[in-house]
Amino acid sequence: MAKKKISLQPENFELETNTVWAFPDRGKWATHDAKYRGNWSPYIPRNVILRYSQEGDTVLDQFVGGGTTAVEAKLTHRNFVGIDINPSAIELTKRKCEFDFDTQATTTLSVGDARALPLDDKSVDLICTHPPYANIIHYSEDIDGDLSLLPMKEFLFEMGKIAKECYRVLKKDKFCAILMGDTRQKGMVQPLAFETMRVFELAGFKTKEIIIKEQHNCKATGYWKTNSIKFNFLLLAHEYLFVFKK
Repeated sequence: MAKKKISLQPENFELETNTVWAFPDRGKWATHDAKYRGNWSPYIPRNVILRYSQEGDTVLDQFVGGGTTAVEAKLTHRNFVGIDINPSAIELTKRKCEFDFDTQATTTLSVGDARALPLDDKSVDLICTHPPYANIIHYSEDIDGDLSLLPMKEFLFEMGKIAKECYRVLKKDKFCAILMGDTRQKGMVQPLAFETMRVFELAGFKTKEIIIKEQHNCKATGYWKTNSIKFNFLLLAHEYLFVFKK
């Protein structure tokens, strides 16, 4: 049986033009899928990359995870630097990028720490990344430096180091885009996203855009919907995409 040919580009793609983004159909072109827990829709990095960089630029994702940004950088002819503290994420991303595509762009992947990037000052044209949200989803059991294992206060302290590194490696007047969500503890919202935004502003960045990204197809929606009514709280159905300028 002939192998099914995959579509390498999304059909009828259009750039987003306002500050509310929704992707009910999260996108399955190229090697994209939703198997890596918590990964973002490829429509997000595609929009960011096309709007805030040019072909031949270097894009950094220091929380490369399941490789969504890496694939989009390749498909849009950008050089890509992918880093993750988890070796399994790097191996997965390598496999995701193993498809034939005519491009001169390069993809460089390595295990590393977002708080101490192995990159020169002002060497990156765009940062496009989706960090973990404190300790909501654990991406390892005991990897030293894994931010997904930290409670919110410690997480934000480490994000301060990451923000400074982002500022250091990014070229002047270039952009850093980060997706972040909030959490809830004991019935009260913990504004993790805006706290993260503040951390990046303190590192020297200016906030260019605050984009609300609607969440769809969340797991356990039925269970949480019942509890939402029973215990009188609203389900968090959005995340924030911050676009910072150096």
